Amino acid sequence: MDVAAYSTSGANAPLERTTITLRDLGPKDVLADIAYAGICHSDIHQAREEWFGGIFPMVPGHEIAGHVAAVGSDVTSFAVGDRVGVGVFVESCNECENCAKGLQNYCLKGFTPTYNGRDKAGNPTYGGYAAAIVVDENYVLRIPENLPLDVAAPLLCAGITTYSPLREWGAGPGVRVGIMGLGGLGHMGVKIAHAMGADVTLISHSPNKEDDGRRLGADHFLLSSDKAAMKAAEGTLDLIINTVSASIDMDAALSLLKTDGTLVSVGLPDEPLKVSTFTLIAQRRRLAGSNIGGLAQTQEMLDFCAEHGFGSDVEVVPADQVNEAWDRVVASDVRYRFVIDTASLKS
Repeated sequence: MDVAAYSTSGANAPLERTTITLRDLGPKDVLADIAYAGICHSDIHQAREEWFGGIFPMVPGHEIAGHVAAVGSDVTSFAVGDRVGVGVFVESCNECENCAKGLQNYCLKGFTPTYNGRDKAGNPTYGGYAAAIVVDENYVLRIPENLPLDVAAPLLCAGITTYSPLREWGAGPGVRVGIMGLGGLGHMGVKIAHAMGADVTLISHSPNKEDDGRRLGADHFLLSSDKAAMKAAEGTLDLIINTVSASIDMDAALSLLKTDGTLVSVGLPDEPLKVSTFTLIAQRRRLAGSNIGGLAQTQEMLDFCAEHGFGSDVEVVPADQVNEAWDRVVASDVRYRFVIDTASLKS
């Protein structure tokens, strides 16, 4: 079927309204009408080939929320009208050790990204800046009824990206957690860590983020440019989630950890980070990474957010303002996630 979408024809081209052809509905496929699609900074990086080459025309978007419009003959998990979401990937091998453990995000053969990839048949994948999407039912998530779709959409990337390391490294009562950065990822990290019962410190280079950080659930604020404050805070945190996609002083950040503390990086800076081995071994500190989450954990995250009554802080924009929204993302002029009202594509 043909649907309206916004795509880019190349790394230096703007997004323009176009028509794309979705694959035919297979026996195990779900057709979802997209209501909202979050704008992730990685959409911009990929469309502008700032990380690697792109497949064009490209329809970005991997934070997708909507309703089931049709199902294939063998679909058992969803029915027409169900509230659903689609995240960062739409296929994995289902055979490797990691897939067997529910870690499809770490598929050893590589997962198929929701956009800028090719499915098992070799066809390019198209993302959420569109009126609809076709996805295998096994890669579709259920969005709880009490979670509005606009604030739910960014949870499919920003939410799970921060929930997964907080969950895996045991954030909870009695655990002192630092969240570095208060952007699209960081604001979700603060909310989720607070909801888990952790003692939360927002670490930011911007003093004007303190009020928002506390509103979102931070118990403390640490200005990373304040050397005296950073020195005084050394050895006070059990876990740090670094959401910053820029170069930072890793040794200063690691020094905030207690013995056996862990710093988990989820941001993607352009340049390699420099770390002193001495800083690590001095207090048996750990440096780790985390990449989104598996399907079961992503569903767990959606249910957790619904249970605690929050989604992402969003600014909703019509589809024809997506280029302006991208410019504002690059300028860090959003608090904290743009979401495209894709219903505007149907008018």
